[in-house]
Amino acid sequence: MNLPLKWEFPGGKIEPNESPEDCLIREIKEELNIAIEIIQRLEPNKHAYPAINIQLIPFICKTIGGEIQLKEHANFKWLNTNELLDLDWAEADIPIINNYLKYLNVIT
Repeated sequence: MNLPLKWEFPGGKIEPNESPEDCLIREIKEELNIAIEIIQRLEPNKHAYPAINIQLIPFICKTIGGEIQLKEHANFKWLNTNELLDLDWAEADIPIINNYLKYLNVIT
C-alpha cells in the first residue's frame, strides 16, 4: 500500500497455506527484523480504497527478540495508548485503533 506520510501498522499479504498468525510473524521479521509472540487476535477490518479493497487482521503482540531494523518503512514509533490517536493514520487502520482502545477498556 502506498500512502505517503500516513501511519500504518506493519504486516502484509497472506501467502498460500499460511495462517494470518504465521503471516504476521513472517512479515514483522522481514520488515522490522524482530521476533514477536501473538497474544490476542482482534476484530478484522475490511476497507475499500479507490484502487483496492483490503482486509486487515489485527493482533496484539509482544516482542520476544531482535533489534528493529527498518527494511521497508521510513520510521517507527513505540507509543503509549493515549498517543495512538495523535498520528495521521491510514483510513483502514483507524477502526483497528478504535477497536484496540475499546478492548483495553474492557480488560483494564
